[in-house]
This record gives sequence, structure tokens and C-alpha cells, in this order.
Amino acid sequence: MEQPDSAGPAGAAGGAAEALDRPLPEGVRRRVVALVSDAFGGLTVSDLPAQLRQYARFTPTRRAKFAGNAMAAALEGDAVFRQRIGEWLRDSQPELARALESGTPPAAADPVDVAAAAYVLRPVGWVKLVAAAGEEAQRADAERADEESRRELDRLREENDRLKAQARAETERLRTELETARKEAESLHRKLRSAQSDVKRGEAALRRLAAETEAAKAEAQAQVSTAESEARRLRARLAEAESAVEAGRRAAREGRSIEDMRVRLLLDTVLDAAQGLRRELALPPASLHPADTVDAVEPGRMTPKDIAARALSETDPALLDQLLSLPQVHLVVDGYNVTKTGYPTMPLEKQRLRLLGGLAMLAAQTGAEITCVFDGAELAAPVLLAPPRGVRVLFSKPGVTADELIRQLVRAEPPGRPVVVVSTDREVADGVAKAGARPVASAMLLKRLSRV
Repeated sequence: MEQPDSAGPAGAAGGAAEALDRPLPEGVRRRVVALVSDAFGGLTVSDLPAQLRQYARFTPTRRAKFAGNAMAAALEGDAVFRQRIGEWLRDSQPELARALESGTPPAAADPVDVAAAAYVLRPVGWVKLVAAAGEEAQRADAERADEESRRELDRLREENDRLKAQARAETERLRTELETARKEAESLHRKLRSAQSDVKRGEAALRRLAAETEAAKAEAQAQVSTAESEARRLRARLAEAESAVEAGRRAAREGRSIEDMRVRLLLDTVLDAAQGLRRELALPPASLHPADTVDAVEPGRMTPKDIAARALSETDPALLDQLLSLPQVHLVVDGYNVTKTGYPTMPLEKQRLRLLGGLAMLAAQTGAEITCVFDGAELAAPVLLAPPRGVRVLFSKPGVTADELIRQLVRAEPPGRPVVVVSTDREVADGVAKAGARPVASAMLLKRLSRV
């Protein structure tokens, strides 16, 4: 980097020996902070003092706003950092830097710019340049203040003249209004006397109206009293009617109970009579059953095709189709057991929606009654869910698991109704099997739903 011949160790030592005996003028300080903020772009993070590295990614404007005091302190106390800023200044403003280091600052330059550059470069006599810039800035401020004072004085004089003119005009207007008000007051006095006479006549009319109002109020109170008596009578009749209705309902319930008892007694009588007749006639057990009359292939003569059709795998969806074709079949699904087998990585809400969508289509195809059970312990809040058509959706209550709810559903069915329970939980499968239901694996249902 090219430097003037006059900038050498002696000049640097002389500049370092000088020191300010007062704070930097505010204008010079702002310009110095702006120079340092602009110089950040030419330095690496390792070139910055530790307390300034956090501002390296700031824009120059934000650095000047938030790190101004820190940059000024680092520039004053860290000679190496000041030297790096000086090198950047020599590269960005070489003419001004050479002029300062040669001792002849340009006369046309802004004194504040000159003072800021001198504060960074520290040439011989930099303290005088900073002080001169401060005095120049104070002088400029004083001139601006004097000019503003003169303009303000002129404005105040003009305002004073305008206010005086307005005051004279306002005085004339008020005099005119006062005269008008006097005339109006005389007219109002006359009207007031006339109004007083009208008020006296109105007060007499008001007294007559008050007397009439009191009479009307007494009549209204009498009517209200009569209406209240009638309302009490009607309420009493309503209570009697409600009692009669309740008695009728109770009698109807008792009558139904008596009729049910009579029908049950008659049925027991018929059954006992039939059993007694069978014993009396000594009828032997029937040797031929309706199933014996159906034409079918005997076990010894079944074809391989027949055997293959019946020997289905426990995970073959065709087996589930056969089960769902049974009359009045009820399919009970362990919801989370199926979803966590088929798509465990999805959120619970999406698991439920995907499974219920498939079950809705399965219900539409087969016509079977389908109940899907989810564990209520998994819920952090009530589920806002509209069950799909043909699918009953149940959540277990607090303290009750989904497995127990499934067993309750199976026990609630009448003996003989086909019930199919989908779950890979061994405990659930064994429990429902004891209750007469047919357990199937979750994989079978997933394969069946994949064909929906």
C-alpha cells in the first residue's frame, strides 16, 4: 500500500504522543463511528477486537446504531485496531490521507471529515485538527442558531401584528354582538313574562292530569290483582293436570308389566305342556335332520379344488370376505392395533382418518355392521370426528382400555350371532374367542382394505 514519505515512525510516534484534553466534538464522534462501521466490511472477524465481533454481520447503519460506543472505545484503546482502520481509510480516501500525513489538509474539505480522519490516522498535529473541527462545528451551530433565532423573531413579529389586527376586528365584532344581545335580552324578558303565565296554566293542567293518572293507576292495580288471582287458579289446575298425566303414565307402565307377566306365564305353560306331551307319548329323538337332505359331496369324495377353497391362510383376505358374508355379522376392529401395524409413523389423527375411510368403503361393499374401537388414553383433548357412514366409532372411557371395551362389546352380543374381532393382541384374541367371537389378525384387514 502506497504511503506518503512524511508518514513514518517519527510521525506516528509524534501523533501517538498527542492526546485530547476534552471529549471529541459530537459531530466528529459520529463521523468517526461511521468510518469504523464502514471499515468493518474490509476486515475479517479475526481482525476485530473481541467485543466487536458480534457486530460483524450487522449492516453499517445498524453497527453505527447499536455498537457506536463499543467501536469508539475500541478505536481509542486498541492501537492495532486503530491502525487497521487507518489502513482502510488510506485505501478508501488516499488523497485526504496523504494530505493529512503531509501536514496540509485540503482547505475545501469538510472540517468534520478532516477531524475524523485525523483522529483515526493520528498524524502530527491531529489534536489541533480535531479541536479546530470542534470549534468550526460549534461556530456553524451558533450561526445556524442565530439564523433560526432571527427567522423566529421575524415570524413572531408577523404573528403579533396579525393577532393585533384580529383583536381589533374581534373587538368590533363583540361590540356589535353585545348590542344585538341587549336587544335580544329585552325581547327575551318580554317572552319570559309571557312564558311564566303559560307555566302557571300548565301547572294547573298538570295537577288535573296527576289526579287522572292516580285514578288510572288504582284501576290498573285492581286489574293486576284480578289477573294474578286468575293465574294462581290456572297454575293450580295445571298442577292437577300434570299429576293426572303422571298417574296415567304410572298406571300404563304397571299395566304393561302385568301383561308381560301374563304372556311369560302363558309361554312357560305351553313349553311345560309340550315337554309333558313328549314324555307321555315317549317320542324317540329324530334320526333325520334337515341338513341330511342337502345334496353335497361326501368327505371321501372332495375334489382338490374344494379342499383349496376351504384351506385358507389366516392372513388371506378371502377368509375375511367369507366371514363378512355371514348373516348379521358384526365386525369389531381394534383401531390403534391395526393402524400401528400398517402405518405406525403417521400421526394418530391421520391414522384414524385413514383406517375409518377404508372401513367406510368396506361397510358399503359388504353391508356388515362395523365398530371401530380406539383407546381413549391416547387422547390429549376431545376428538372432533364425524364417524363415516356405516361405521360406529367408540373411544374407551378414562380408566378403561380399548381391549376391555372390545370384550364388553363381544359379551353384549346374543349367543349365536357371528362376531369377528380384528386384533393381533394375543390377550384380546384369546378373550374374545372364549366369548364366542372369531379373532382375525390385523394384517388380514390391512390386506383387505388395500383392495378397497
